[in-house]
Amino acid sequence: MDLIFFLFFSFVLLLISVFKGYFIVYPLLASIIALFFLLIKRGFKPKKLFTLAWNGSKKSFSVISILLLIGVVIAVWMMAGTVPAIVYYGIQMINPSYFIVSAFLLTIFVSLLIGTSFGTVSTIGIALMIMASGSSVNPHLIAGAIIAGAYFGDRCSPMSSSANLISIITQTKIHKNIRRMLKTTFLPLVVSTIGYLLLSIANPVKFEQQNITSEISRLFNVSPIVLLPAFAILLLAWLRIEIKISMLISIIIGLLISIYIQGYSLSDIFRYMLLGFQLSEDSTLKNIILGGGIISMAKVSLIVIVSTAFAGLFSGTKILESVEIYLKKLKSRSNLFLGTNLVGIASAAFGCTQTIAILLTEELVKDNYQENKIDNYQLAVDLENSVVVLSPLIPWNIAGLVPATVLMTDSGFIPFAFYLYFVPLFNYIDLKIKEN
Repeated sequence: MDLIFFLFFSFVLLLISVFKGYFIVYPLLASIIALFFLLIKRGFKPKKLFTLAWNGSKKSFSVISILLLIGVVIAVWMMAGTVPAIVYYGIQMINPSYFIVSAFLLTIFVSLLIGTSFGTVSTIGIALMIMASGSSVNPHLIAGAIIAGAYFGDRCSPMSSSANLISIITQTKIHKNIRRMLKTTFLPLVVSTIGYLLLSIANPVKFEQQNITSEISRLFNVSPIVLLPAFAILLLAWLRIEIKISMLISIIIGLLISIYIQGYSLSDIFRYMLLGFQLSEDSTLKNIILGGGIISMAKVSLIVIVSTAFAGLFSGTKILESVEIYLKKLKSRSNLFLGTNLVGIASAAFGCTQTIAILLTEELVKDNYQENKIDNYQLAVDLENSVVVLSPLIPWNIAGLVPATVLMTDSGFIPFAFYLYFVPLFNYIDLKIKEN
C-alpha cells in the first residue's frame, strides 16, 4: 500500500511540474526523498540507500560530458550559420502540393544532423508551422509529421542524447546501435512516408515563405561552406570515429566559420557557448534561431543524474520486484519485446520524461534479457524501438508536450505521428512472423 501511495504521490508531483512548467528536477528530488523514507520504514539503512543512489548516479557520469558537448555543438552551429542554412535550404526544397510529406522528410534530415527532437522542432519545425499557418489544413496533421520526423534523429543520430544514454547504460557502442536501428526502421519509415504522401495529396498547403529565407540570408552568410560542421559529424560517424572526438572536430570547424565568415567576436562566442545562442538584434527569427549552450545541457544532466539515482534505488532494493517477476514469465522473443513496450508506456506515463522512462524500462527488463541470453545490443535496439518513440505519445510526457507546445498545437498531433507507433508495431509483427 505504501508503494502505491508513493507512486501516486510522485506521479502527481511530476504531472503538476509538467503542466505548470516547473523544472522537473524539483519534483524528482521530492520524490526521491519520499522514496528514502518509504525504504527506511521497510528496514533499509540510510547509508545503504545513499550508496545505492550514488552507484546509480555514477552510471550517468560518462554521458554527462557528451550532453555538455552537444550543448556546445548546437550553440556553435547556430553561430556558424549551420542550423540557419539547413532551414534556409530546406524551406526552398518544399513543394506546397506535398507539404506534409516534405515536412516529415525535412525534419528527419535536420534531426539526424543535430540529434535533438526539441532543437529540430524549435528551428525547422517552427519555420514549417509558420509557413503553413495561413492554410486551412488541420495543424495537427503538420505537427504530427514534424514531431515524428524529429524523433527519427532523436532515436538514431550519433548526436542524440537519448541514443548516447542508452549506449552508456547498456554498455554498447553507439555506432553499432545506429546500424541496427537503421535496419529496423526501414519499413516503418517507408509506410509512414506513404501515409504522409497521401495526406499531402488530400491536403495541399498554400503558403508563403513569409520572408523567412530572406531574413536568414540577411542575418547570416548561408553559403554551403557553413554546412561543413554538420557534414563533418556525418562523415566521422560513418568512419566510426568516437562521438566525443567527432563533436570536438565539428566544434573547431564551427568556431572558425563563426569567426572568419559570420564575424563573431571571441567574447560573443564564449558567451553563446556557455549560455546558448540568441540573436542580438530584433528579428522575426529571434524565437526560432536560438538555443544550445552548456547551461541548457547542465539542466538535462541534472535530470539524468537524479533519474539514475532513482534507478539505483529501484534496482538495489528490488522494490519493483513484482514487475520483474511478471516479465520473467515472458519467454518468446516477441512477448519479451511486447513486455518491454508495455513497461516503456507505463514508465513514460509515470516518469513524465523520456529520460526517466528509458532508465526505468532498462532497469526492469535487463535481467530478463540476460536470462534469455539476449545480448545488450539487442536490448539497446529494443529500447530505441519502444520507450524512446512511445514517450512522445503520452500526452503529459514532456517528450511530446514540449514539441506540441512549441508548434502551437496540442496532443491532437498524436494520431498523425505515424512513425512513432509504426516502429514498435512493425518490429513486433516482424518478431511474430519469425517465430511462426
